[in-house]
Amino acid sequence: MFSENSNRRRFVKDLSKIVGTGFLLPSFSILSSNSCAFQNDRKLGFALVGLGNYSTTQLGPALKGAKNCFLSGIVTGTPSKAESWSKEYGIPEKNIYNYDNYDDIANNDDIDVIYVVLPNNMHAEYTIRALEAGKHVICEKPMALNATDAWKMIEAAKKANRKLSIGYRLHYDPYNIEAMRLGQNEILGPVNYMECALGYSFTPEPGSWKLKKNMGGGSLYNLGVYPIQGARYTKGSEPVFVTAQATVKRKDIFTEIDEIFTWQLEFADGTLCNSYSGPAAYISRLFAGCTDGYIELDPAYGYGGQAGSSTEGSMNFQHVNQQRLQIEDFAHCVMTDEESRVKGEEGWRDMLIIDAIHESIGKNGERIKIIEG
Repeated sequence: MFSENSNRRRFVKDLSKIVGTGFLLPSFSILSSNSCAFQNDRKLGFALVGLGNYSTTQLGPALKGAKNCFLSGIVTGTPSKAESWSKEYGIPEKNIYNYDNYDDIANNDDIDVIYVVLPNNMHAEYTIRALEAGKHVICEKPMALNATDAWKMIEAAKKANRKLSIGYRLHYDPYNIEAMRLGQNEILGPVNYMECALGYSFTPEPGSWKLKKNMGGGSLYNLGVYPIQGARYTKGSEPVFVTAQATVKRKDIFTEIDEIFTWQLEFADGTLCNSYSGPAAYISRLFAGCTDGYIELDPAYGYGGQAGSSTEGSMNFQHVNQQRLQIEDFAHCVMTDEESRVKGEEGWRDMLIIDAIHESIGKNGERIKIIEG
């Protein structure tokens, strides 16, 4: 069993040897709240598009505490939200937009970055329009409803010469970064088997967009991207086949979409990952069995409170504000013209897998090859 200090020293030492060489492994430099060294004093202005629960409870507060960016604008269709957010964050009226005048944001130099936090079916449209308006964009996960739309978003970013990032906050969490380090660098030998799953026991509110097929509802989009990401960034390579199943327990509630999803990812070397997403059972777990040991995070995917261990010992890292580190890092990338560790291609690769999962379910669990492009 390792102490917190020795665990952290070992973590930093090992990371320093491999920064820049991992498949998805980020640098350590922004994990510490005291380590953000930005190249100028200017703060970038962010606008949140959609003021639902995630913006209200996570992104807004994160922007309040950010070192190199701040909330300079909002886009909402609800006048009462516009008023309350304006008062709380000191947002001038000229920086408050609705969905009718959204494109006018192109003329506002107070806004450098747009963070799209809308229902899933609106991600592609509002991201592309923001890029065409000349703004850099963070799009909340899932990136889109399919890989085709995700690629259109990437192309729009290239055409506009703007940066596009996806809201994968766990790339800034030290517990998940440790799983990346151990797995990608085969510290315990090659990863040969994985289990990655995320589910909660809850009943969606009647009429919620999360129950509507055409709006991108369902746990595969809203929860499934986490275990998909977990498998990819722990193994450090891309799966090549998927086999999937879907079931509905509560047919009176889930009338348009499937309730429970299970799938198996298969990697080129034969490694398998079994996964689950759904609202019927609580699980938040990342497990990797290696030749010489194991890696486990449980819980793995929350905003905080992660816990983990491996054959090397318990993980005792400081819990961080994932959202603040994420937005600070993207602002830093914009300022220094660097690539985001979670650029658009990351979201596109997840959508390739989700497309294949849907295809497998539609073909009664047939083994489907995951095809790029």
